[in-house]
Amino acid sequence: MARNNPKVSVIMPVYNVAAYVGRAIESLQAQTMGDFELLVVDDGSKDRSGDICDRMAEKDIRIDVFHTPNGGAPAARNLALDHACGQYVYFMDADDWAEPHMLENMVALADQNNAELIVAGFYIDTFYAKNSNEHLSELKSRPSRVYETQADFRADAYKLFDENLLYTPWNKLFLRARIEELNLRFRPTFWDDFPYVLDFIRDVNKVVVTEEAYYHFIRSRAESETARWRPQMYEKREEEHGWMLDLLEHWGLSQDASSKEMVMRRYVERLIGCIENVCNPAAQLTRAQKIAAIRQMISTPQAQEAVRIARPRSRVMRTLVKPIAKKNAVQAYLEGSFISFVKRRNTRIFATLKARR
Repeated sequence: MARNNPKVSVIMPVYNVAAYVGRAIESLQAQTMGDFELLVVDDGSKDRSGDICDRMAEKDIRIDVFHTPNGGAPAARNLALDHACGQYVYFMDADDWAEPHMLENMVALADQNNAELIVAGFYIDTFYAKNSNEHLSELKSRPSRVYETQADFRADAYKLFDENLLYTPWNKLFLRARIEELNLRFRPTFWDDFPYVLDFIRDVNKVVVTEEAYYHFIRSRAESETARWRPQMYEKREEEHGWMLDLLEHWGLSQDASSKEMVMRRYVERLIGCIENVCNPAAQLTRAQKIAAIRQMISTPQAQEAVRIARPRSRVMRTLVKPIAKKNAVQAYLEGSFISFVKRRNTRIFATLKARR
């Protein structure tokens, strides 16, 4: 069993990642701060993932492994949260890895500033092909800053959202007392990361942002969860947009020009992703049905409001937005089909264009 009262509880759900989980755990064992417990939840893996974790736990008292029937990442993380003993909580995915100074530096910032949340930069490493080391590494970061007040953090949050720093849990160190005070757990849904972070930051008081990047999020386009066809993607994105609007309202920023533009630009970018998703050859729809679905998506009041307010930052995005603004479903379908083709056939180009959008 892991030690009592560690400084950090690191939580790692594991499912069928035998090729990667050893590297993930080793990157934690190599941390310059060793005062942590690692709570691994083997979520019913059908490969050797669970065995690998067990063998590594036998040699490291800081590692506890829980084996459960497959219930999804949210349930796995929640199980680990119920057993966590650390002052802080860090979430890590089993197919990623971390730089050696990550925990030491983030804990130091939290302790020095009495912070509830530390937000660090991270890398998105997109690999062009399976079993290849050739990849694009994209840095996501903002200048270091200590937000002394809730109002200061809220006013600046749109900049953090713009760098993708407030969506996922794995570039953050959370104060566990605050998690328990909120009785905060992951919701039983796919893409569960985002609502968890939103719930935490909704009324957070003391936040520290560091420009340093420690976490490597590994994206393999051939295997990525986000590359699959999702029959409910549009409905999920609509739900997320509602959450963002609600957050701005709660923060008193619904009329703040910069914050609202960020939310609307985010909506448009994800709407284009939904159009591409519909155009995926795996989508079980005819061409006419795909065009009809796209027409419905781009004709809504929220879509038209978004294209009026959003200010796309690249020529590519400005081009992609035009069919939405004109409610031209056929043109949007052609663009979505082209994006889908590039995404499936040339990962290098797709990853580069996405990074520059």
